[in-house]
Amino acid sequence: MSGNSVLGQVASPSTSPGRTEGGEQRRHLRWRCVPFRGLDVETLYALLQLRSQVFVVEQHCVYLDPDGVDPQCFHVLGFDADGRLQAALRLVPPGVKYAEASIGRVVTSAAARGSGLGHQLVAQGLRECALIWPGHGLRISAQAHLQRFYEAHGFGAEGPTYLEDDIPHIEMSRAAPQP
Repeated sequence: MSGNSVLGQVASPSTSPGRTEGGEQRRHLRWRCVPFRGLDVETLYALLQLRSQVFVVEQHCVYLDPDGVDPQCFHVLGFDADGRLQAALRLVPPGVKYAEASIGRVVTSAAARGSGLGHQLVAQGLRECALIWPGHGLRISAQAHLQRFYEAHGFGAEGPTYLEDDIPHIEMSRAAPQP
C-alpha cells in the first residue's frame, strides 16, 4: 500500500492505559491516527497549541512549527477521558524528509510527563507506521538528550550530534520489522 493511497483513510482508534511513576493506572488514552485532512478544526488547534507550548515556549526555541510537512503526514493523537489532547506525533511518509518513513514532532503535555506516556506514544506510532508503510525502516532527527529513549524503541544513532534550532540533535534509524 503506498503512502498516498492511505492518506484519505482514518485508522481506527485504540485505547491504551496511562501509568503514573508508581505504576498504578492513571487514565486511559484514546489513540487516533488521522491524516492531516481528517483533522477537525478543534483538534488541529489543540495539536498546534500543544506543540507550540512545548517546542516554542518550554524549550525557548523560536522556529516555525507548521513547516509545510504536516499536510503530507498522519498524526497520532492521544486523548484523555475528558477529550483533552495529551500526546501527539506525526508520521512522515518515505521520501518527504528522508528516503525512509519518519516519526517527528513527538510531544506530551507537561501534565502527562513522567507517566510513561512518551513510551506509549512512540510504541503507538511504530504500530501505525508498520500498518501504513509495512516493510519500511524509519529515520528520525532526535534531540540528543533523548537518544536512550529512542534506543529503547529499536533506534540506533548514526553520525555525530548537530544543532537544529540551537538544540543538539542526532540522526537515528530503525530497521524495517522482519515479517
